[in-house]
Amino acid sequence: MDANLIINYILILLNKQGKYTFVESKYILNYIKKINNSKMKLIQMSVKGISYSDTQTGAYALILSEEDGERKLPIIIGGFEAQSIAIALEQEIKPGRPLTHDLFKSFAERFNILVKQVIIHKLVDGVFYASLICERDKIEEIIDSRTSDAIALALRYKAPIYTYDYILKKAGFTAAVSGSSKKISEDNWIQNFVTEKSNTKEEIGDLKKLSIPKLKTLLTKLVNQESYEKAARVRDELSKRKS
Repeated sequence: MDANLIINYILILLNKQGKYTFVESKYILNYIKKINNSKMKLIQMSVKGISYSDTQTGAYALILSEEDGERKLPIIIGGFEAQSIAIALEQEIKPGRPLTHDLFKSFAERFNILVKQVIIHKLVDGVFYASLICERDKIEEIIDSRTSDAIALALRYKAPIYTYDYILKKAGFTAAVSGSSKKISEDNWIQNFVTEKSNTKEEIGDLKKLSIPKLKTLLTKLVNQESYEKAARVRDELSKRKS
């Protein structure tokens, strides 16, 4: 159903209930529409670079920069994805054999599938969710994707990357970030961010000491955090217990 039809329907209901006059109801709904449109405004982003933690091994942050502004969006990614994105950024580096994202592009092109754009559309518990907007034979399809994979493909297709304004307001930062008593540099803020996010990741410790129910709970948490390497270790421990 068209969004305007839904809004008009709500407008009629509000007026029928007698709580507000028609003019008051219309004012309320216009205000709601204005807020919603502001939150859902798409902002184009570009890849500024990849930062790694000096203190946490294997911790990387992908930094996206607002095209027409100063805000930046840091996203924690894995080592493999960081390598793939770095190779896509450095045009002079050509792997001897295709990486996974290069293989996907070759496969898609063989069947005339084009990645038109990437939209980072959701942020839940620190995990970003993205979609690939693809086209084949003038028909668009939306494919769910991890944000790091989506950006690795966007770079290879030279496709634009977007996110919503409310996500930038929630998780972004500007070049000069205010600390508790002073402004800290952008590089220091990113380092602190990577270290902090790495420390909040679920630690698995000695899996042999955990019961099967606790292992299953931990496995679910790790999958939700997209910590697949740690999840694989928990899965292997569960498999040993069952055998």
